[in-house]
Amino acid sequence: MEMKTIHIGDLGDIKTGSTPSKKNPDNYGEYALWIKPTDINPEEKYTRVVEEMFSEKAATDCRSRLIPAKSICVPCIGTVGTKLTMTPCDCFVNQSINAVIPNDDYDNDYVYYLLLNFLPNLKSINKGTASGREYIAKSAFENIEIKVHSDIRVQRIIGKILSAYDDMINNCKKQIALLEEAAQRLYREWFVDLRFHGHESTPIGDNGLPVGWRKEPIFPFCQTVLGGTPSRKNSDFWNGNIPWINSGAVNLDRITEGSEYITDIALKKSATKLMPKHTTLLAITGATLGQVSYTEIDVCGNQSIIGIIPPNPNLEEYIYLLTINEIETIISPAGGSAQQHINKDILNKYEISIPSDDVLTQFKERVNPYFNKISTCYQTLNDCTKLKSIMLPRLISGQIEINA
Repeated sequence: MEMKTIHIGDLGDIKTGSTPSKKNPDNYGEYALWIKPTDINPEEKYTRVVEEMFSEKAATDCRSRLIPAKSICVPCIGTVGTKLTMTPCDCFVNQSINAVIPNDDYDNDYVYYLLLNFLPNLKSINKGTASGREYIAKSAFENIEIKVHSDIRVQRIIGKILSAYDDMINNCKKQIALLEEAAQRLYREWFVDLRFHGHESTPIGDNGLPVGWRKEPIFPFCQTVLGGTPSRKNSDFWNGNIPWINSGAVNLDRITEGSEYITDIALKKSATKLMPKHTTLLAITGATLGQVSYTEIDVCGNQSIIGIIPPNPNLEEYIYLLTINEIETIISPAGGSAQQHINKDILNKYEISIPSDDVLTQFKERVNPYFNKISTCYQTLNDCTKLKSIMLPRLISGQIEINA
């Protein structure tokens, strides 16, 4: 395969966006998409959801800066070398973004993946500003040298291969969101609206709950486990085969792999604890306070995570969905002026409703298929993400031969 070295400016037209005056509210509305770096999700190919949009007036005033659909937008001020996006439609960008509009010699999807692969190298070109912000001038961006495939037919094949991975990843995320909502909707129907199976013939008892139900504090009904971090100074504790997560991982709905991996000796000689598959995790401090997740693997966590382990499998999904539904109340006693947090004792004392065994069994039968499908989707998502990360540099560099 023939490859050649060009400048980014040779890929097509490079446009920089703008920000209409914020003093005039008529500039903003719901007429046209306007992308800022903060709108860009590094894990998504397209940016469809934005914080602000242009009005028709602003779109008309800025029409010379209109960015066509399937252009590649690269932030070059403030945030450099960490993310880029492809425009899903004709839209506008702000002045921190350089938009590459490929010419007829280059396939748009190929250019997206070409620049995605090159993205980390932008850090070395950053010249910065007097205020300390990262900055690459448009002229410097245009003059960056980059190797490309000469044959547009090869470009199209590479673009289609890598797009197929992104499509699969996106489809998995959509399915997961729908299945999560279905599970939470079923929980609310049964345990908030009390329209559980058999509710018509179940009277309300003196405790205000359906007969056969009771209230108990989370502990000792469930086991609660506070995590810990093995000493970073001891090299024998790290790079093992036991998954360990920090509190940031709890932003994910499901835990399918570790943030890092610790050794058996670290598990034995530190405060961290191994929590079994299908544990509900709760982040208890800082920016992640109140985030809830569910483990698909046995995993350890740091000291900002509490694991809630139900007494039997019938309660696994119920405890997770209850925690999500009641999380604002659970963390309402949070204290701390600099960093809000709750402690294990607050969680332990929190009272939850425990339905009758037969209701829990029936709920498990109804909700478990959703959880199983979510688990399968996460496995597919993880597999596609890993394959894409392997294939991307090999395809773009020409290491994998493509027959056009």
